[in-house]
Amino acid sequence: MDKKIINTSHAPDPIGPYSQAVKANGMLFISGQVAIKPGTSELITDNIQKETEQVMSNLKAILNEAGLEFEHVLKTTIFLKDMSLFTSVNEVYGKFFNLNFPARETVAVKGLPKDVNVEISMIAAE
Repeated sequence: MDKKIINTSHAPDPIGPYSQAVKANGMLFISGQVAIKPGTSELITDNIQKETEQVMSNLKAILNEAGLEFEHVLKTTIFLKDMSLFTSVNEVYGKFFNLNFPARETVAVKGLPKDVNVEISMIAAE
C-alpha cells in the first residue's frame, strides 16, 4: 500500500494522536476538522457561520496540501452539537462546492472536541 501522511501548517495541528489526513492509493482521508485558526489555539465558536467557514478553510488547506480541491471530495460527514444548526452550517458548506456535491451525512452528537458546534471530515480521491 502506498500510504502518505498529509500535514500542513495552514490547518490546525491535530489535538490528539492522529494525522490531519492520510493519502493511500489515490484516496485522501481527512480527519474531522474544527474551527481552530491555524498556528494558534484560537477557537471560533461564537457564530456558527464563522465557525463553519473556518472548518471549511481548514479542510481546503489540507485538500490543497494533498494536491486536491473540493471537486475531488467524494464524501463528507458533518457532526453537529445541535441539529438546529443544520441550516446555517449547510448554507456555508454549500458555498465551497459546485453542483456536483459529494455524498454526505449529517448527525447530531452529544458532544464534540473542545465543545465546538461543528466538526467535518472528508474523503476525497484523485
